[in-house]
Amino acid sequence: MRVGKLYAVVCLCFAGALPAMAGIWVSAPGSASVSTPGTATSTSPVHFIAKASSPACSKGVSRIAIYTTPNSPAYSVSGSSLDTSLALNAGTYNVAFQEWDNCGWSSKAMLALTVGGSGNPPPPSGTSFSNLQSQKGWSGYALLPPSWGICSSCTSAGPLLKWSWTQNISSPSIDGVSTKSVYGGGTYQWGDVLWNNHIIGSFSSQGLPDTSHTLNPTLHNFTYDVYFWVKDASVSQALEFDINQFTGGKSYIWGHECRIAGGHQWDIYDDVNHKWVQTGVPCNPISGAWNHLTLVVQRTSTNQLLFKTITLNGQTATINHTESPTSTSWNGLTINYQLDGNRYGTPYVVYLDKLTFTMQ
Repeated sequence: MRVGKLYAVVCLCFAGALPAMAGIWVSAPGSASVSTPGTATSTSPVHFIAKASSPACSKGVSRIAIYTTPNSPAYSVSGSSLDTSLALNAGTYNVAFQEWDNCGWSSKAMLALTVGGSGNPPPPSGTSFSNLQSQKGWSGYALLPPSWGICSSCTSAGPLLKWSWTQNISSPSIDGVSTKSVYGGGTYQWGDVLWNNHIIGSFSSQGLPDTSHTLNPTLHNFTYDVYFWVKDASVSQALEFDINQFTGGKSYIWGHECRIAGGHQWDIYDDVNHKWVQTGVPCNPISGAWNHLTLVVQRTSTNQLLFKTITLNGQTATINHTESPTSTSWNGLTINYQLDGNRYGTPYVVYLDKLTFTMQ
């Protein structure tokens, strides 16, 4: 008999308290054994973690899904692990966790979940999220010329463009939990690799779906603070760090690009005209050492984008440049990090540490 295993937990997280866990596993297809407790209670959003294995299938697990209602998954992901928060209305749910392997087998486990009324209160003004580089929620994408849109058919293994994201690196590191980001080259020149993390909104990595839109519209001031280390900065066309807010039908993209091979200058983004604007501020990161970058921006009271300051290695440049937003139907807040390739597609590695994002 093929023995598959699905392990899933619901993390019930409350400020100032240790999380409670409800564990589930499957010992064989169609035969589920549920641990104690087999029921759980939570407020929304509910944090789900699932891990699956298939010892009898050498090809491994293909996909995991969560069903909060029959027939249609509430969330699914490729691979053997799942970690997400879902906003659920108050009520009782028979939650199904299902895994599929690459040999045609499937296993399922059930959890009786009761969701209370309102979720945790929104974080107070001035909330900071620390060491984001070592946390969940990062998704990587290839951006290829000439349009530099997200390549939906690209995989991190190439061949068009290669990239990787490896967390919990001890060296080089400031505090033992840096992340190694790799632009691995490929068959394309001028390709870019983008990593994105949802702070607020759908798929929030911080448990802040803000389904009622009561948090995001109140936020106006943002700080992106990060340390980065690159062995040879000269091979990078550019390093990009972005803050993105989507609220009230408007899209606010505070794009910051340190052009290195592209000219050793900071550019900021004009989303209305889809172009980069030169600031005249030099950008000369140090190779083989930690660089400290702090970006400060604001959504003004008149709903304009204000690029306030850029500080690199203790040198602060006051930008005070204003741009206009564009339109959107989404509500959320995200941050981006991007590596741009040069004309030769030269591979290079950048380490990130102590990435802190502050919103107020």
